[in-house]
Amino acid sequence: MPKQMLKGVLGFVLVFLGLIGVNAQEKYIDKNGIIIFEASEKLFEEVKATNETVTTIFDAQTNDIASLALVKAFRFKNALMQEHFNENYAESDSYPKAIFKGKLVDFKLEELQTESSKVNLKGKLAFHGKDKEIETIVTVQRAGDKLAILGDFIVTPADFDIKIPKIVRNKIAKEVQVKIDFKLAKK
Repeated sequence: MPKQMLKGVLGFVLVFLGLIGVNAQEKYIDKNGIIIFEASEKLFEEVKATNETVTTIFDAQTNDIASLALVKAFRFKNALMQEHFNENYAESDSYPKAIFKGKLVDFKLEELQTESSKVNLKGKLAFHGKDKEIETIVTVQRAGDKLAILGDFIVTPADFDIKIPKIVRNKIAKEVQVKIDFKLAKK
């Protein structure tokens, strides 16, 4: 792992140690969360990537939630597209991680049964050196000591000052669909 990326991951861990505090009884974690983003346009090659190594922490006492995704961990079907994404768009050497910090609004874990509930998620997504306020509805479901959080939201390349060259502008959607799938275990 490159030194800069390792520093970023260590910094993230330290931030989350502060977030989760000393009492770990009401904390949930997923080290293999999934984020999928898609910016495909009909009639053109699929622009879709998946990251299956997202770390997410949820504090059930405060409803704080935070996620870290290493940008280079997003996988495309086309290796050249992945290279272009990392070098020309995400500039992942300069901006190696995407971080979301937020809160499940008006959520009470003790009231959540085994059926799923719709919950408002509010927070800030930091990517490519820019922050974007995110507000969406997620589905939360509890199964014993596990918590599943599923949802999606829309962002645009412009939200993060990502410039799309004219030559490919029609091949990439103006809105990017982001899907999250976290399976958190009680710690």
